[in-house]
Order: sequence, then structure tokens, then C-alpha cells
Amino acid sequence: MASVKLAVTGMHCGNCVTKVEKALKAVPGTFGAAVDLQQGSAEVDFDGAKAAPERYIEAIASVGYRAQVAA
Repeated sequence: MASVKLAVTGMHCGNCVTKVEKALKAVPGTFGAAVDLQQGSAEVDFDGAKAAPERYIEAIASVGYRAQVAA
């Protein structure tokens, strides 16, 4: 199992969190995703053979937010 922490920008409310979590969980190979509005972050656990951080960045962009791998 692999995991990645993403910095997410543009979220302002609980609905934003729900949209981002749903998008992350829809990526094939995802085991779990947790989004933190206050921290502006998301943590995703996934099967490294089926997904990659770039897929999660694209999924977040598809619902109107920006993301990058957190340092």
C-alpha cells in the first residue's frame, strides 16, 4: 500500500470537502481518502500498482480545485 499527502487549494466549506473526497475515492485502486478543510490537505491510501499521485491531482482538478503533492 502507498500513501500520499496533497495540499489542496480552493476549498471553503464542508461541501467542498465532500466533493474532493468523492473524487479521490472514485480513482481505481484507492483504499481510503481523508480531506481536512482547516489544513487544506488530503491524505490518500492507494494501491501503487493501480494509481499514482498524479491521478489524484487530476481527480481534484476535475471537481474544480487545485492540488499538489505536499512537501
